[in-house]
Amino acid sequence: MSIRKRTEQDAPLNLEEVRLVSDLRIMHSKVDELFHIVDNLKRRHSHQDIFQYADAAVLAEDIRGVDEIYLWFVKLKEEAERRGRKGGKLLSIL
Repeated sequence: MSIRKRTEQDAPLNLEEVRLVSDLRIMHSKVDELFHIVDNLKRRHSHQDIFQYADAAVLAEDIRGVDEIYLWFVKLKEEAERRGRKGGKLLSIL
């Protein structure tokens, strides 16, 4: 099944749309959770302490993963900006 373009007055969500909405809600929750964890680490500990106590290989992998996520969000933001010129609503939130 594919995700279809819809209006607010449209029929109920199909299975793929429900999955997408569910995945997005999980993502929002996890991004918020990660933000708060990192914010607490930054507030409570110095960079030096982080490097001293972190598993270097795991920290490097975490950084690579976050870089990938960041780049994906940048692409979404760029798409929102392009759509903003065409009447998209996401840009007004960003």
